[in-house]
Amino acid sequence: MKKYLVNVNGTDYEITLEALKEGEDFAPKAAAPKAEASKAAAPAGGTPVTAPMPGNILDIKVTQGQLVAAGQTLVILEAMKMENEVQAPVDGTVAAINVTKGSTVESGAVLVTLA
Repeated sequence: MKKYLVNVNGTDYEITLEALKEGEDFAPKAAAPKAEASKAAAPAGGTPVTAPMPGNILDIKVTQGQLVAAGQTLVILEAMKMENEVQAPVDGTVAAINVTKGSTVESGAVLVTLA
């Protein structure tokens, strides 16, 4: 294996390259699994707040047990290189936070449940 320094758009990256032997096929290493938010239903009487689109959770602005008002930002969701504020649809208390910072979610995944 050999290490190289590569410059892409003014940013330096150190990469390592490995030469394949004659007749050897490339076998990629398994990628780490993505953490995904559960599509589980909200607890009885709870209001689920779902992801409007697939993306990555950049920040969680609330804590479990916190009182929130309608329109208050609960989660920052990055989708298509844009930061989207996911807001509380109703007044309530945060009953559950179903995602973690850095996780990947699909459209419709329950992010937060309000009671």
